[in-house]
Amino acid sequence: MSELLAPAGTLEKLKWAVAYGADSVYFGLEFGSLRSFAGNFSLEDAEEGLLYLHKRGKKGYATLNIYPFSDEYTRLLNDAFALEEMGVDGVIVSDIGVLTALRKKGFKAPIHISTQANTLSWPTALVYHELGADRVNLARELSLEQIAEIQKNLKGRMETEVFIHGAVCFSYSGRCAVSDYMTGFRANRGECKHPCRYKYFLVEENRPGKYMPVFEDNRGLYLFNSKDLALFEHVPQLTELGISSFKIEGRMKSIHYIATVVSFYRQLLDGKSFTKEQALNWLNRVPNRGYTAGFIKGSFLPEDYSWEKSVSEGTSRFVANVLETRPHGCTIRVRNTIGSGETFEVLSPGGRLSSVRMPQPLKHTDGTVSETAKNGDCLDLPDSLPEYAVLRRIEVESA
Repeated sequence: MSELLAPAGTLEKLKWAVAYGADSVYFGLEFGSLRSFAGNFSLEDAEEGLLYLHKRGKKGYATLNIYPFSDEYTRLLNDAFALEEMGVDGVIVSDIGVLTALRKKGFKAPIHISTQANTLSWPTALVYHELGADRVNLARELSLEQIAEIQKNLKGRMETEVFIHGAVCFSYSGRCAVSDYMTGFRANRGECKHPCRYKYFLVEENRPGKYMPVFEDNRGLYLFNSKDLALFEHVPQLTELGISSFKIEGRMKSIHYIATVVSFYRQLLDGKSFTKEQALNWLNRVPNRGYTAGFIKGSFLPEDYSWEKSVSEGTSRFVANVLETRPHGCTIRVRNTIGSGETFEVLSPGGRLSSVRMPQPLKHTDGTVSETAKNGDCLDLPDSLPEYAVLRRIEVESA
């Protein structure tokens, strides 16, 4: 059975991923991760998180996948050994020097090769294996046929992992310098500001001040902005090929994203069937740039890029999550402005859908009442909703 691997940008998100069906999670420390703005874990958080996971039969992997400078090795290796003492189930690295240094110093925990290493072939994967790696995350630029060739030649000698959902970098598996050049934040140090998502205009040298929109014509699309990856249609084939782990991108995404996406793929891996329309309706609960199967179909095409705002923007809004459940009621934390009497969809662990109507007036946990509640407020509801349930507003009218 393939593992479902979910992102955990914070300790809170780790718990949400578990609640919604992840078999394992990956998280970054305060140093060494390629998501500097994800929140990340202190070593104390990592220890608490690993204990939480192991008590529930789940696994936790730590990302140490920057390409370090020479003077950063000591700190990175010290963190790795601290994680090993806590019982980490694996560390994720990109740099060949980090991989070899860990094994030479007697590091015993599994080592996984990050997508940032751009592994495109089985000979490369076997070299990593010979150097001490236990798993390799295959590059997103591979087709299904190329993945099959890799699996055939690896013959089960090491585990393989594939990203099946999430944001896609327009550059080669994240090897990008545009953020460095435009903003001074270095993508390969975990600081990417995603300039590929900006809206661009052209200015011709001899016509300053005249801005021309960048758009698609019959020759192609002149944008960097890829649609989001969603390989739900290819999960059965990838499972048949023996992929060890299906990975979801999104350490900087919300708990609503984690609940929605993890619960969808959990149901899919557990055998529930979805039509393409049903799958997209489910995944469109969270903001996205449209979905694509990416390179797995052979190549990226103009239709795999997006120049629009989120496809769910204006039709769906995450409004609250359950903090505490009781036999005759629950407490929710408001994430967007809500009004008394409104009805919301409820997504609960296990992929269960229901609805709930807000009382009139709204009853705050501090004893006050009101007709509206804003982000950060906590409300008591008479309905007993499951712990970790998320509420969303449907069909929000445009301004």
